[in-house]
Amino acid sequence: MTSEESSSWSALQRVILPSADQTDTIPLYVDAGPASGIRLRENDELARSPKLPEDKLQMFSSGSRQAHFEDLLSRTSMRVRSGEQISFGTYFNAFPASYWRRWTSVRDVRLVVRTTGTGSVTVYKSNARGSVQRVDGRHVDGETTSEFELSLKPFGDGGWYWFDLAASSTELVLQSGQWETNEAARDSGQVTLEITTMNKPDFCLNNARILADNLDALTNVKEILIVDQGTQKVQDQEGFAEVEALLGGKLRVINQANLGGSGGFARGMYEAVENGSDYVLLLDDDIVVEPESIVRLLTFADRCRKPTIVGGHMFDLYNRSVLHTFGEVVDPFRIVPAQPHADMELRHDFGVANLRQTAWLHRRVDVDYNGWWMCLIPTRVIKEIGLSLPLFIKWDDAEYGLRAREAGYSTVSLPGAAVWHVSWMDKDDMVGWQAYFHERNRLVTTLIHSPYPKGGRVLRESAQADVKHLVSMQYFTEHGRLEALKDIFKGPSELHQVLASKLPEINALKSEYTDAQLKENVDDFPAPKLGRGPMGGALIGMPRKKDLVSWGIKTVSRQLVKNPAPESAERPQGFLAHRDNRWFRLAHYDSVVVSNAEGTGASWYRRDPKKLKSMLAEATRLHLRLYREWDNLAEQYRAALPDITSIAAWKRTFDADSKDGS
Repeated sequence: MTSEESSSWSALQRVILPSADQTDTIPLYVDAGPASGIRLRENDELARSPKLPEDKLQMFSSGSRQAHFEDLLSRTSMRVRSGEQISFGTYFNAFPASYWRRWTSVRDVRLVVRTTGTGSVTVYKSNARGSVQRVDGRHVDGETTSEFELSLKPFGDGGWYWFDLAASSTELVLQSGQWETNEAARDSGQVTLEITTMNKPDFCLNNARILADNLDALTNVKEILIVDQGTQKVQDQEGFAEVEALLGGKLRVINQANLGGSGGFARGMYEAVENGSDYVLLLDDDIVVEPESIVRLLTFADRCRKPTIVGGHMFDLYNRSVLHTFGEVVDPFRIVPAQPHADMELRHDFGVANLRQTAWLHRRVDVDYNGWWMCLIPTRVIKEIGLSLPLFIKWDDAEYGLRAREAGYSTVSLPGAAVWHVSWMDKDDMVGWQAYFHERNRLVTTLIHSPYPKGGRVLRESAQADVKHLVSMQYFTEHGRLEALKDIFKGPSELHQVLASKLPEINALKSEYTDAQLKENVDDFPAPKLGRGPMGGALIGMPRKKDLVSWGIKTVSRQLVKNPAPESAERPQGFLAHRDNRWFRLAHYDSVVVSNAEGTGASWYRRDPKKLKSMLAEATRLHLRLYREWDNLAEQYRAALPDITSIAAWKRTFDADSKDGS
């Protein structure tokens, strides 16, 4: 190969290793387990549980061990000890060949591995079924550069490339590894990296510091923008000035009123268009970013055949080897997030089963949207379809993905690009003040995008949810949901007007409801009366599906007609842990103290037949009205969408906020 031919190759993805403070993430970068293949421990009783069909056997690690952390020499270099074998068939270091095959014009790649010492380099590939094949291999000795030219043509439905290293009688050191293409070079796009934050200055400053420590990832970052909507300002944090200086003038902070996530992210979109960036990269505040992900998203987006939204995955910040989800779609009949395919496992733990052992991870996953914890959006797309809907929180990212799809723009959730995010698995945001935004924004999204008459099952499920909250004595939650239904009728022009005011309005209602008043300790409540509560304290299960209607009628009738025992207003019948806080259990209580999902406190739920009667009647009336007026409302919201998401509309909102704050 001539030097001219060699220089035509450009990097797509390099091998990276975790930083010194990320020891719990090693399984995502390097694996010291079996060299290749899908492996299942034959005597693993859990894996071969009779409850699981044969074609859905769970894959578990067969005694594999982690790599030695002290062998990680730098961000790109590591040592393989004599007689040991290391695989880079991992989340961050395998090459997601099927995604490059599907969305870009790249058809051939080259793997370049630079090593020192004696041993071997072996290249593997997988297909969409997770079957593994050896592709090529080399013996290496001394300072060696091993090159492997590889085709992407077989990866139509899925599959990865990766390589393993094995040391001989002496250690083998990986100096660097890189996946390259000789496709004609393109100009790199410039990106505005935007973080929306609300009273999480420590998280925000930590991510700014991570970026400052990885300046090579910021080569094509035009500006780092923090949109601060809180009262605890990032700029006031100790160490901010130092980080700002390290970022060399790229960091800018915009302070604005709390316009929610949609207001913060819309500001990032707006500023990226205004400053001439090719992309905006939206990041949540309560994350830890893998900085190499910035390079990977941008490199991939630059080589997509047409403008494409490219997002990163989300790992659990407090259990860092756990992948929250591998891709998200919207069920069009129900307008709820759904899994792209039945084999997908939510919250997959790479510390238990690595990439090579987990067949479903090898199937390419095509998505409707990517969460805005990390999402790269071309400004060309923004100019055509607009900014975020002014929803405050909830459904803004999903709606934007659906809107982009209807305009002919795809979304890709790219493996190997990710953040660690505070997981909502231990939260219940369907209860409390967020219930208003869930209800209103799901309905708005349905009105705009549902292909089914009357929104498919959405109205039916909304009415069912009202009944569940009411029989659960969650009256504050239901009040918010009723307000959401009422606000739907006010039309799309109302969305911008209430962006900054709706949350304070909802929170002001808390004083009216004991189920909304949180106390830190259960001892702050009266002690339960003697006894074991309803049903003698036995665990109450969910009614059978065929009995749900009759169960619901009997339960609602009982709660409407039968008054709670007088003493239940003075003392609860018992305590319920959050994991036991299910509507079919709560419905049997007259009075109970329930802990919240975060474990930070508890609230007292007390049954009130008058509230139940009035709220149930109101919910029924509003749902009937919504059913009658659905077609007209859908036409209104769809017609208004280009205006309320436009740059001009959002500019008016930002300007009004600036005047109010001056």
